[in-house]
Amino acid sequence: MSGLVKSNGDQDSAAALAAAYAGIEDYQSRLANDNTYQQYGNAASTFSNPPKTSANPNPYVSKFTSANGNDAFGLGASGTWAKIPGSTRAQYRYEVDNSAYYSTGIIRLRSTGEVGTTVRSEVAELKQNGFINYLYFTDYEVSDPAVSNLNCTPTYDWKTPHDSDCTELQFGPSDDLQGPVHSNDSLLICGSKFESTVETGYRVAGTAKPYNIPSSTCSAAQFTYQAGYAPVYSPPITMPATNLNMKQETRSDLTDTTVPRPGCLYTGPTTITFNDGGTMTVRSPWTVKTNWTADASGNPNGGIISGDCGTPGTGVGQLGSSTGQTINVPQNNLIYVQNVPHTTSNDPNYYSTSAKPTGLSCTGAAGGSTTGNGLGYPAAGEVAPTYASGTASYGCDTGDVFVKGTVQGKVTVAAENYVYVTDDLKYSTTDASNNLLGLVGNGAVWVYNPVDSNGALLDTSNTGITIDAAILSVLHTFQVQNYKAAGFKGNLTVLGSIAQKFRGAVGSTTSDRNGNVISRTGYTKVYLYDSRLRYTAPPKFLTPVSTSYGVSTLTETKPAFTANGGDR
Repeated sequence: MSGLVKSNGDQDSAAALAAAYAGIEDYQSRLANDNTYQQYGNAASTFSNPPKTSANPNPYVSKFTSANGNDAFGLGASGTWAKIPGSTRAQYRYEVDNSAYYSTGIIRLRSTGEVGTTVRSEVAELKQNGFINYLYFTDYEVSDPAVSNLNCTPTYDWKTPHDSDCTELQFGPSDDLQGPVHSNDSLLICGSKFESTVETGYRVAGTAKPYNIPSSTCSAAQFTYQAGYAPVYSPPITMPATNLNMKQETRSDLTDTTVPRPGCLYTGPTTITFNDGGTMTVRSPWTVKTNWTADASGNPNGGIISGDCGTPGTGVGQLGSSTGQTINVPQNNLIYVQNVPHTTSNDPNYYSTSAKPTGLSCTGAAGGSTTGNGLGYPAAGEVAPTYASGTASYGCDTGDVFVKGTVQGKVTVAAENYVYVTDDLKYSTTDASNNLLGLVGNGAVWVYNPVDSNGALLDTSNTGITIDAAILSVLHTFQVQNYKAAGFKGNLTVLGSIAQKFRGAVGSTTSDRNGNVISRTGYTKVYLYDSRLRYTAPPKFLTPVSTSYGVSTLTETKPAFTANGGDR
């Protein structure tokens, strides 16, 4: 009899744990079907609202609109439980902690399963599966037509018909990718090394390899993830149409469950230099308001000046001054740089097409007739790149951001147009595990590499450049400016992740028939995956159009309730 009782107890214990797992899966399913479901929960749960401590005297609290009629949100002895279909005894309930969701994209869930008198609880951290799951992500493996001299219609290389004018870029012999890789396109590989998983949207019957080799002189590709590993098929991941929804995160009139902590909005060309110590120096002459409000239709109709984002104006120490303003990095938040609005007169940052900020002359550093943005771009002696559309870089009123420096804190910088990395962009060694940066360009993300009128590099040093960040170009590419200009620049070291619509070139290599390198221009790739991105994300980072939530951590904890449903 005692053995039978123990057996029944073991069965109930295992079943209660399975019921807790079922609760986690139910919540994941609801999130997948409704990407706003994180707003629902029971505010009365102590798990949802961390208590104040001496180490964290002002914890972020969860924000909920309602319980949404879900029985799993029940609390207390009289509260509801969600029943597991097909079982008369197993049930579950869960509590949601979304206090970190709006900064990191992480949702904590405590799920409790009950079978008979046995109760078990699991705490899971749920994270969106997105671009930062990969060290390297591309939609197309061809050059971006908008920033190249190619006149082609991009299609996946494995599709028919395929525009032969679109040039597929290859992974070269010196490329070593130390992290997971995904491309919606086919991969062109010549002797490259991949040290983690490789996924491709290329799935054509009868092919010998799930990737292409450009030449018979190429050495064998190295896939070192495990013995016998080769790239595997994975369905395409859809890029969003723009990053404009990120701008909403700077609205000051949605401080409920939608935007509980507004970020910083800057207008027109903006330079940001991160300073070790948790500050940044911002220069943004066009900015009038650093947050905004909207009418019922979502049109801008006002705004506020947030002291946390700096003081607009051209006075000494203000955002529009020649030296900019030094302020604290908006921790666990987002910075968005928008184009100057010329069409909506009630927009708080509106300028007519003929107006400019006081004292701003849209010239480059060389002055005179050289067109530029008035913030030192183009540099003295630089010829601004002109792209296939005929439009030069460094527009006077475009939403471009120029970043460099030493980052201390967690922040995402997004631009409606281009992101330029103008020098090393590294994490501070202070509190290193808590420093995290996202860079999101609606247009290209450029590594600054200027040339003169003869096509010669202005900076001929070959010491390389380091970028510590999760990088995303929504509509274009991550690329080195003028990467074909004569002169080898060293290593382009990226610690983080790279996601882009089109494949971006960072250098070129000339080899002999035996594969020996004769000459190089631009940079050599050294791409290292930041493993923290498996379980966390830069604040308010952009996600794919369709996404799911995966469990990044899972831990059994003390049961949250007694057998009758009361709090422990």
